[in-house]
Amino acid sequence: MTSLTNKDKATVKAFWAKMAGKADEVGAEALNRLVAVYPQTKTYFAHWKDVSPGSAPVKKHGITVMNGVADAVSKIDDMKGGLLTLSELHAFTLRVDPANFKLISHCILVVLAIMYPTEFTPEVHVSMDKFLAGLALALAEKYR
Repeated sequence: MTSLTNKDKATVKAFWAKMAGKADEVGAEALNRLVAVYPQTKTYFAHWKDVSPGSAPVKKHGITVMNGVADAVSKIDDMKGGLLTLSELHAFTLRVDPANFKLISHCILVVLAIMYPTEFTPEVHVSMDKFLAGLALALAEKYR
């Protein structure tokens, strides 16, 4: 993984500031895409009554995911240390395969590109991709 430069961090923070007001909508749509495009991820949500795209639990978890992304933006200088509790939760309690962090990252990028066609420039795309890869790595920290 390529590390985030100071320019990447500034780009991520600036873009996040623009889209933070719609983070819940981004998260809901990203989770909708995750369960539709990668149906194997539904196994982690078998306890929900409805795991179909657009369902209330899917939307709600999308919001939860984006709250975690917001937390990561605020801890961008030390995501591994700052997200240790979240990493432990996913590794030991939820037992999520860390490959799924890359899948949801991809879905988030797709939704951002759709919702922000002008603002999601190639520069923003690269920085957000690197940031989400770093977030996925930080979440996978306790799997080692």
